[in-house]
Amino acid sequence: MSERRVQILEAATRTIARNGVRGLRVEEIAAEAGVSTGLIYYHFGGRAELLRRTLDFIGERAERHTTPDPETVRLAGPRAQLEEMLLRELQDTPEMVENSTAWGEFQSSAVFDTGLREQLREATRQWTDDLADLVREAQAAGTADRDAPVADVAERLTALVEGLSTRWLSGSVPLDRARELLRGGIERELGPATDDDPA
Repeated sequence: MSERRVQILEAATRTIARNGVRGLRVEEIAAEAGVSTGLIYYHFGGRAELLRRTLDFIGERAERHTTPDPETVRLAGPRAQLEEMLLRELQDTPEMVENSTAWGEFQSSAVFDTGLREQLREATRQWTDDLADLVREAQAAGTADRDAPVADVAERLTALVEGLSTRWLSGSVPLDRARELLRGGIERELGPATDDDPA
C-alpha cells in the first residue's frame, strides 16, 4: 500500500475515533490528512469505499498489535498465546486506543447503516475463527477444557473483549480491572490453567 493511502487511512481512523462515522465527510478526512479531497477520491473513489478500506485498515492494524512476538509463540503454548492476544486488545497506547475507539464507532453506526453490517460481520467472524483455532490447539495440548464448545468460547471471549474495551475507553472501568476481568473470563471459558501450561 502506498504511503499516501496509509496517510489517508490513518487520518480516517483518527477522524472516526474522534467524531464517529455518521455524518462523516470526506472533506474532514482530507483536512486531517493534509491532502485534497480530489486525492481521496482518486485513491478511494468515494466515501463508501474509503469507509470500507478504513475498516480493513483498522483490522489489519489491530492484528499487527495483538499478534504475539515469534519468541512468545515458540515458547508459549496455545493457551498463553490466546491470552496474550486478547490482553493486547486492551493496550493503553495511542494507536490501540484510536483503533478500538474507531472500531466501536463502526459498530455503533452499523445499527443505522446496514451497508456496514456485512463487512463488520465478516471482520468479527474472522477474529472469532482465529481465536477458535487457538482454543482448539489449547484443547489438543490439554490446557483447555476439551468439552467446551469451541465456537461458543471464541464468540464469548471476543464479545467480552469488546465490552471491556468499551467500558475501559469510556472511563467506566480502569484498565487494570478490565484486564483482570478478561483473565477471569479466559479462565472461566477454558478452565483453570494447568501445570502443563508452558507459560
